[in-house]
Amino acid sequence: MTVFEFLYYLGCSIKKHSALKNQKKLPHKVISLGNITLGGTGKTPAAIALAREAQGRGFRPCILTRGYKGKAEGPCFVSKGEGPLLDEYQAGDEAILMAEKLKGVLIVKGSNRYEAGMFALNVSDHDHKPDLFILDDGFQHWALFRDKNILLIDSTNPFGNRRLIPLGPLREPIKEIKRADIVVITKRSAVSGQQSGEELVTEIRRYNTNAPVFLAEHRPLAFQTVKGETFPPEWAKDKKFFGFCGIGNPQSFKKTLLSADADMELKGLITFRDHHRYTAGDLQMIMLNAERTGAEWIVTTEKDIMRLKELDMPEHVVSLAIEFSIEEKFYDEVFNEMQNSK
Repeated sequence: MTVFEFLYYLGCSIKKHSALKNQKKLPHKVISLGNITLGGTGKTPAAIALAREAQGRGFRPCILTRGYKGKAEGPCFVSKGEGPLLDEYQAGDEAILMAEKLKGVLIVKGSNRYEAGMFALNVSDHDHKPDLFILDDGFQHWALFRDKNILLIDSTNPFGNRRLIPLGPLREPIKEIKRADIVVITKRSAVSGQQSGEELVTEIRRYNTNAPVFLAEHRPLAFQTVKGETFPPEWAKDKKFFGFCGIGNPQSFKKTLLSADADMELKGLITFRDHHRYTAGDLQMIMLNAERTGAEWIVTTEKDIMRLKELDMPEHVVSLAIEFSIEEKFYDEVFNEMQNSK
């Protein structure tokens, strides 16, 4: 560990000790969903799938999110279950995407997730009061007690260069996998060969022998135009695309996009920093590069589209929607005990 990593780790350890000493507990069950690396694990589609499953099992879930990059001060509603109440600048791209996807699910933004949860309970009317909380990006939010700690690990790039911030993507040492109650290895469809998956499970077991390990895929679901038209993945057949994105793992987006149809052609891909806030100049540069390559369509992620809504987008821009796919046993592991105690 270098001196820079040590200083980061020391700061995190002090913060963790203080948070655990003053940890608070909400009056309903809390499921935490998070990772030990900076972005790229497919957390947002997983949170959406988890909330929908909770609804299907009779819960009234509420997602508690910090709303990364969002400027609104919490606690505040991003959604009361009928779509976004804030814009992307106020709430952040991930929170707005969840608000657009999830009907009947409360989404509350706040850096203090205990206060956000109590806000949801105190302000909601009786028929919409949540009875389950999903803590978005919560693996390092020690200030709130959680009943289930779900850790997501990206199979395409599990731990980066294995260095802590600022020299690598690790938020905390790999050994902290031991805190997970459930481990999900994401984006399995983007990895060729089974051996890499087996090696990753072996490493996870080195630190955590008890948590069940599940494999999940992030599958192409549909292409959507700026006008709201949707097309199935096979619509991409024989079409020429130019891609761009500002997400944690751009290569994962590329692999998922190419898996939509074997006969599509990706003429180029421009990448930006994660959560990049686009300007009209960025969009013009993207369009010029796409035109030079002869691409018919410009494609990006759903999260990126959230950050482009204030700009005048051409009609040949589409976003690729993806779905989190995992075996039913995962949801049973998460919810069965909670349903029995309702």
